[in-house]
Amino acid sequence: MTAHARRRPRGSLAALVVALVAAAGCVVGGLPEEDGPPPRVPPQSQDPEQPRRSQAQQDRGPGAQTTRADGTDTPEEFQQDMADAQRLAERYWAEQFRASGQRFQPVRRVVTYQRDGEVTCGGQAIPANNAVYCTPGDFIAYDINWSFSAFRQIGDAFVFYLLGHEYAHGVQIRLGIRYSFTIQQELQADCMAGAFLGDSVRAGTLVLDDGDLEEFREGLLAVGDDPDQPWFAEGAHGTPQQRADSFFRGYERSLAGCDLG
Repeated sequence: MTAHARRRPRGSLAALVVALVAAAGCVVGGLPEEDGPPPRVPPQSQDPEQPRRSQAQQDRGPGAQTTRADGTDTPEEFQQDMADAQRLAERYWAEQFRASGQRFQPVRRVVTYQRDGEVTCGGQAIPANNAVYCTPGDFIAYDINWSFSAFRQIGDAFVFYLLGHEYAHGVQIRLGIRYSFTIQQELQADCMAGAFLGDSVRAGTLVLDDGDLEEFREGLLAVGDDPDQPWFAEGAHGTPQQRADSFFRGYERSLAGCDLG
């Protein structure tokens, strides 16, 4: 992890808020819009056993099994990072399930949208400025313009967290995990996303740049609940510190820190 991350101008990170949409894993929204063209729609799910080389790999040649979160902020890099994050998540969870003697079925698809109601989950419209896992449809959907803004304002590392968190909700469903309070479901997903990324770094399948860990922390602190949000409320995700603590517990301790039983 020796590359240097290029820092991005900060937007109004405090405006990032978290809520829950019925039948969806979670929602993150509120990032102000930026000028500039939206990225092209990323490719859909790939075979987790067939890794895809990023442009940075082609230029620097660290190996076909390695992905770099390499600090650029172009639409093309956003597209590649999203595809890499999905591919790595599929491979990681397939390996975890295989190690426990279970068969893993990847999340059915990852889709993008740009407008309120363009994508629905269980008959309910998914609003703009969000990223969700839809349980009835077994898919992840994210507002491509909002996600690209987050990518540019917070950093490329946050894209890997965002996909990792939503993918964790799909894994929770596969494991039959359903807590009484949404805050429990969400903090566990943060921990599982941390485990996925930390284990990927330790395995050498993901190489972080200088500053990427701080990007994770800044992003997590930005998406915590409003101070007035009761912890037991439907849609609660946890305070900024709870979310950061859960993520880094998984990052440092792997899945053993995530109360998976």
